[in-house]
Amino acid sequence: MGSIDKYIFRTTLASFALVLASLTGVIWVTQALRAVDLMTNQGQTIFTFLGITSLAIPTLVLIISPIALMIAIAHTLNKLATDSEIIVMNAAGFSPFRLFYPFFYATCVVALLVTFISAYLAPDGMRRLKQWDAEITTDLLTNLLQTGRFAQLDQGLTIRIRERLPGGDLAGVFIDDRRDPKERVSIVAEKGTVVKNGEGSFLVLRDGNLQRFQAGKRDPAMVAFGSYAFDMSKFSKSGRDVTLNVKERYLWELIFRSQDDRVYAQLPGEFRQELHDRFAAPLYPFAFAALTFAFLGAPRTTRQSRTFSIGGAGLGVLGLRIAGFACSVMALKSPLAPLVQYALLIIVTGVGLWMILGGVVVEPPPALMEAINKSNARLARFFGRPVTA
Repeated sequence: MGSIDKYIFRTTLASFALVLASLTGVIWVTQALRAVDLMTNQGQTIFTFLGITSLAIPTLVLIISPIALMIAIAHTLNKLATDSEIIVMNAAGFSPFRLFYPFFYATCVVALLVTFISAYLAPDGMRRLKQWDAEITTDLLTNLLQTGRFAQLDQGLTIRIRERLPGGDLAGVFIDDRRDPKERVSIVAEKGTVVKNGEGSFLVLRDGNLQRFQAGKRDPAMVAFGSYAFDMSKFSKSGRDVTLNVKERYLWELIFRSQDDRVYAQLPGEFRQELHDRFAAPLYPFAFAALTFAFLGAPRTTRQSRTFSIGGAGLGVLGLRIAGFACSVMALKSPLAPLVQYALLIIVTGVGLWMILGGVVVEPPPALMEAINKSNARLARFFGRPVTA
C-alpha cells in the first residue's frame, strides 16, 4: 500500500469511526431514555442502567456501520475533489478503479467488523441483556417494593417504604408480619438495604424498633435496634433459565442447530430470516462502497457540481437498504426472498464496479438542469421585485 493509499485509507477509517460513534451515540441516548424507570421506579443504580442500555450498542453498530461507511467515503471523496486531488491523481495515471483500492481496503475492515458483530458480539449482548433483565424482573424485592404503597408479598406479610434513596437504599420501612398465627411482628426502621449473598436475600434494617405481639399476652415486647436482618430469600430470585430466541443465538448455533430444537420447530421462518440477515450483513458495506464511489469517484473540476451525485448515491443506498429490509420481512414466509436480497446486492455491487472501471461520470440530465435553472430564475425575479407602497 503506497503513501497515497495509506492517506486515503486512514482518512476514510477516521471519518467512519467519527460518524459511527456520533450516530450510535445519538440513537443510544434515545433508546436509553426508555429505561430510565430502572432507576426511578425499580431503584437500580446508575451502573446497572448504563450496563443494561449499553448491551444494545453492538446491535446498533451492526445496522449503522454500512451507512457510516457510505458517509465516510462520500466525505473523503468530496474532500479530495474540493482540494483538486482527484484531478491531480488522474493526471498522474491513477484510474478511478486504482483510486478505489484504499476505499476497498477500508470496506474490508468494516465488513470484518460487521461479521464479528453479527456472528458473536450482537447476539452475546442480546442474551446478556435478556438474562440481566430476567434477574431484575423476577426479583420481587425490586418490583413490588414501590414507594408509598403497601405491598403484600405473602399471606399476612405487608411491607411499605416511604422513598428510595440513591444507591438502592430504602427510607421509612414498615413491615407487618402476621404469617405466624401465634404472634404478630411490626417493624419500623429509618433505613433499609437489600443485601444478597450466598445464604440468601435479606432486608437489612437500621435505626428502628420491633414490636412483637404474642397470643395470650396483654402487652407487646418492644425492642430498639441499630441493625436488624429480615429474611426475604423466599421472595427474591437470583435469576431464572431463559429461552434464547433467534436473535440471541450465535451464528454457528443458527447453522448447526439441534434436530429437537423446539424454537426452530415453532418458528422456522424466523430462523431462515435471521440466518440470511447474518450472511447478508457483511455484503452491504461492499455494495454501499461501490455505489458511493461510482457516483462520486470520477474526476471532476471544481466548477462541476457534485450535489446531484451525492443525492443520487444517498438515494441509491437508501433504496437498497429498504429493499433489503423488505426481503428480510418476506423471508419469514418465502424461501425465495433471501435470494432476491443476495441478487440485489450482487447487481448493485456489479453495476458500481462497472461504472468505476468505465470511468462513468454521473451528471444530471440536461432537461432537469434546464428546469432547475428556470425555476431558480423565476424565484429570483419574484423575490427580487421592488416593493411598491
